[in-house]
Amino acid sequence: MAEYSAVQKGSLKLKGLGVVTAGKKKKKKDKERKRLDEQVLTAQNGDEETKKVYVDKRTPAQFAFDKIQEKRQMERILNKASKTHKQRVEDFNRHLDTLTEHYDIPKVSWTK
Repeated sequence: MAEYSAVQKGSLKLKGLGVVTAGKKKKKKDKERKRLDEQVLTAQNGDEETKKVYVDKRTPAQFAFDKIQEKRQMERILNKASKTHKQRVEDFNRHLDTLTEHYDIPKVSWTK
């Protein structure tokens, strides 16, 4: 038992750390909150009748993206509305006729 007399008992102690904490606390970003509060206050001072003020946080790139998406969606709707179901089926059949027979499902039969 003399071999174990020099053994240090207790928890592991790390160098350079006084007290082990869960992690570094992040600072709260009050700049954005203050800016939004100022916008709401100025809007309330200007218009007393309106109680709820919507503040849009989107960037100019997001505005442009949404505008393009809406434009493309309207084009898709108009394109689909321009053809009847019968015309769409005829176009699809024409497309299938142009494909090679490579895409056909081969007939598989073990008996014949």
